[in-house]
Amino acid sequence: MHTITIESLAADLRALGLEHGATIMVHSSLRAVGADHPETVVQALLLALGEEGTLLMPALSYLQDPPTVHDSRVTPSCVGGLTEYFRTRPGSLRSLHPTHSVSGVGARVDELLGKHGEDRTPCGPRSPFAEVLRGGKILMLGCGLRPNTAMHAVEEEAWPPYLFAEPCAYTITNATGRTFERVYLPHNFSGFAQRYERAAELLGPGEIVRGRVGRAETWLIDGPALRREALAALQHDPFFFVELLPEGDEG
Repeated sequence: MHTITIESLAADLRALGLEHGATIMVHSSLRAVGADHPETVVQALLLALGEEGTLLMPALSYLQDPPTVHDSRVTPSCVGGLTEYFRTRPGSLRSLHPTHSVSGVGARVDELLGKHGEDRTPCGPRSPFAEVLRGGKILMLGCGLRPNTAMHAVEEEAWPPYLFAEPCAYTITNATGRTFERVYLPHNFSGFAQRYERAAELLGPGEIVRGRVGRAETWLIDGPALRREALAALQHDPFFFVELLPEGDEG
């Protein structure tokens, strides 16, 4: 096997269609890529994006303990080692949300992260997930298509019956150390399994591209195309992206 380097990963990303200046949300499995260190992957992404690009990664914290206390400065990401490394990397900023925050660096990072704190749902219209669907790309790097958090932003537009739980109060500490309480409408999904890989059935050539980055099977998805087609699917069938679990099965 060839050695995985910053330059080889950047070349793989460019071959997949990642362009200079793009805004991209990355979901990942570091182990699948085969790089020796998470910084290798981050540097490759930044090299492919160039100075005008913006790199985003989810910093979700829905497994925090206690579940309703969130400190934006220290509460870890629970969705993979690369996302936690990126959250703590010097220069990374983090959006303000108790369960569905996003970390980012790059040209548009203030614009894309700065308004998330105004939303009262996980992936509302001011969230980085919604922003990527309006004008960005989604990179599923070695993790399959199912863990695509931007799909929640589509669901929040369509408002399917399974999506939300009861309102919940969170105690939040922001990046400056100020602590306050805020009520959010969290997601639910009780009794349902997410099936976001079905989005691949809806997208045409150029809207979803499959290839390899390092040793990882990878998909590059056009955000606006995903929003258009997934929203249409949900309007036709509100349960298109979920599957009812057998009673007693947690999925």
